[in-house]
Amino acid sequence: MDNINVLILEDSPSESDALIKVLEANNYNIVGLATNHKDALTLFYNNKVDIVIIDIFLNGSPDGIAFAETINVVPNASKPFVFLTSSTDRQIFERAKLTKPFSYLMKPFNELELLYALELAVEKFYAQNDVFLSDEENTVISEEYLFIKKGKSLKKVLIADIIYIEVEEKYCNIITEKEKFVILISLTKILELFDETIFSRTHRNYIVNTKKITEIVPSDNLIILIGGHKITLSEKYKDIIKKVRTLK
Repeated sequence: MDNINVLILEDSPSESDALIKVLEANNYNIVGLATNHKDALTLFYNNKVDIVIIDIFLNGSPDGIAFAETINVVPNASKPFVFLTSSTDRQIFERAKLTKPFSYLMKPFNELELLYALELAVEKFYAQNDVFLSDEENTVISEEYLFIKKGKSLKKVLIADIIYIEVEEKYCNIITEKEKFVILISLTKILELFDETIFSRTHRNYIVNTKKITEIVPSDNLIILIGGHKITLSEKYKDIIKKVRTLK
């Protein structure tokens, strides 16, 4: 599990300090802080960035908009971003709007509004059609990650790190080497969204990551996974043996 990686483009030390304090208190990971367009691009290209917070005016010029325009056209690497500004100029707003930000926040920022803006940006950018909601948490499924809401924090779980998934009524337990997550989604829907060449059903209540299998014991209807996890293998799903042999 990882925290969401945030890049900040802000030239005011007091504003950047306040942003970092709020974000770190809510388990976001700051991968970089830039005060100008050039440095921001260097940090953007050299780090795994999930979302960017952009101050529109840098040293008196609307370079934050120029930065947004640039990252929008990066092939296969664009990221969601939110603008943060003290400008009330309508023309600046109209220009900023053309870059399609996921939010436009006014300074001084409100902590809750900022956290909500980041959460919505992740939901809208990474998986608009695959958002699962409950009273306790939100889950967004992208090609590589699960973004799971925990309290006011948004956690990033690499799908490749999942060992197995177990269903309990309408919920699924997501088991990784370090942590367990409970999300509101059916096992059938999980199978639709995950790579079927890697994730396979072994029982009506289980899906396993075939790359995490250490041993299959057909005579005992048993699959053993890394970490010593033992999962039931039903007769109906014993074709998983062929798949595992293919992967080796």
